[in-house]
Amino acid sequence: MIAKTNGRATTRQMWRALLWGGLALLLALPALAMQFTREVDWTASDFLVMGALLTVLGLGIEAVMRWLTNWPARLAAVVVVVLMFLAIWAELAVGIFGTPFAGS
Repeated sequence: MIAKTNGRATTRQMWRALLWGGLALLLALPALAMQFTREVDWTASDFLVMGALLTVLGLGIEAVMRWLTNWPARLAAVVVVVLMFLAIWAELAVGIFGTPFAGS
């Protein structure tokens, strides 16, 4: 459990709230865009897959921040986690690597 100082949130609590809030906002953006344009047409399975991807991304970033102590290593590991997320996302969206689970 993380201790609170004078009722204020600690730095760890603040960055976790920003991380998960930002990821939730990213998932909400397509739903918002669908209200204004027909070019964004996500189904429930699209939201489920993206939600799973964003959850894994968030857990990966949290793991990096907990396990590594020096900031250059943390930064490098977070960049690797984000690049892996982007590669999987791009493959699912447009099939840049040509794997069998690529989007159509």
